[in-house]
Amino acid sequence: MSDTLTVPPPTASPSPAAPRRTSWPGLAAAVPGLVVSGLSVTVLAGSGWPQVVAVVAGLGASYWGLNALGRARFGASFDLMFWLCAIWLITLVAAAIAAPLLPMSEHQDIVRTLNSPGMAVPDLSTAHPLGTNNFGLDLLGRIVYGARSSLVVSLAAVLIGMIVGGAIGIAAGYFRRATDATVGVLTNALLAVPPLILLIALGTVLEPSLRNISIALSLLALPGMIRMARANTLAFAQREFVLAAQALGASKWRIMLRELAPNVALPLASYGMVMVSVLIVAEASLSFLGLGIQPPAPSWGNMIAEGQDNNAFSEHPHIVLVPGVTLFLTVFAFNLIGEKARKRWDPRQAKL
Repeated sequence: MSDTLTVPPPTASPSPAAPRRTSWPGLAAAVPGLVVSGLSVTVLAGSGWPQVVAVVAGLGASYWGLNALGRARFGASFDLMFWLCAIWLITLVAAAIAAPLLPMSEHQDIVRTLNSPGMAVPDLSTAHPLGTNNFGLDLLGRIVYGARSSLVVSLAAVLIGMIVGGAIGIAAGYFRRATDATVGVLTNALLAVPPLILLIALGTVLEPSLRNISIALSLLALPGMIRMARANTLAFAQREFVLAAQALGASKWRIMLRELAPNVALPLASYGMVMVSVLIVAEASLSFLGLGIQPPAPSWGNMIAEGQDNNAFSEHPHIVLVPGVTLFLTVFAFNLIGEKARKRWDPRQAKL
């Protein structure tokens, strides 16, 4: 019997990486769009709303083109809107923190702005790119200073809701029985009260300070945080690491603090980003009704309310549109990023 030589099958050579493509239609839209937006600042200077419309149209074309370029280079998972929202929030937070150091701070003193034009229309090539109000105060500066109030109040309220609501929810989900029933009754009682009615009631009783407004708004975040923490505690309480800690003799408080709380924190943080947008709108509503931040301190809500005086909106719509658009963009950005984080961190949203 002769020996046979076995030849192993040839191995497939690794395929070269697919070349990154360039979307020429996207490039053809992005570059002219950026050029149009840039030229609109200078060529259409002083034209008011036509300048703003041209800038928005140019940015819209640029967005379509850049999104096509990003998808061609990084794949279909590329989301330009997510990155734009992140850039918007980072810029807004940075400007709010550095507001006293920016040159726009000198335009927020009524004494210094006596010679400034009142109700100036938006003009991106002037010292007041977003216009002025009836006192000659720069709207861009008021937007930035208003962001300080809105962000501080909403973030503080969410932080209070996360700490207090998270602790209550973890205790309810872990101890169950009487604790869970009691917490459920209190949570349902808070949810039964209409949020706006609750805020108006608290606003008429409490002094309108940042601390009191934060505490009042935290009551809106509390029920959702409790339910979120309880639901995630129920999901994690039967996991192996919790059962192992119980078998090793760890106390209930140690299990809640060391095992459950770190795992519940991420879903609460993602839900908190969505709640920030809700509380920004709630704070603006209070300020619009005169129960929140009081003038002359700027807030997006009381800036919108300035459009009610002497039919200012019909003659000078930028008084309302500038803070309104800023409020919309901020809420939209928090919502989109919060939903992305929630799909990533919330185990109930994960696909098995």
